[in-house]
Amino acid sequence: MSEINQIEEAKPTGNNPTHDQMMRHLRRANQIAKRALQFGHHPFGCILVASDNETILMEQGNIDTVNHAESTLARMACTNFSSEYLWRCTLYTTFEPCAMCAATLYWANIGQIVFGATEKRLLELTGSNENNPTLDIPCRYVFQHGQKKIE
Repeated sequence: MSEINQIEEAKPTGNNPTHDQMMRHLRRANQIAKRALQFGHHPFGCILVASDNETILMEQGNIDTVNHAESTLARMACTNFSSEYLWRCTLYTTFEPCAMCAATLYWANIGQIVFGATEKRLLELTGSNENNPTLDIPCRYVFQHGQKKIE
C-alpha cells in the first residue's frame, strides 16, 4: 500500500494518528482480511482503534454480502461503547467502505476512517467479477451528505 486514504475534518486537535500508526493498523486489518479468506469469506478486514491511536478495541473480518466487516464491527461497537467514545475512535479497513458500510459507520458515530485502497481501485482489481459487485460511490460522498463531519 503506497497510499493511505484518510478522511479528515473534525477529530480533536492532537489526536490524529501518525503515519507509522496508520500503517501498523492497516497491516493488522490486512491480517484480519486474510483470516476472513481462510474461512471462505471475501478478503476484507477492519479494526477499531481507541483515541490513544494504539489500543485495538475490536477486529472484524468480512462475513457475507450484507454483513461486511465494517458494518458488522460498527453494529457491535454501538452495543459496547458510547457514541461520544466512538466519535474519538478510528476505524482502519483494507478497502474504502462501501455506501452501506459508510452509512453504518456514520450512524455508529465512529469519528475517523482510514482505508488502504479506494473502492475505485477495488473495481480495477476485481473487474466484472460477479462475486464482488462494487458501487462506484466514494464513502466521502456519503459522509458529505450527513450533518456530522466524519474524518
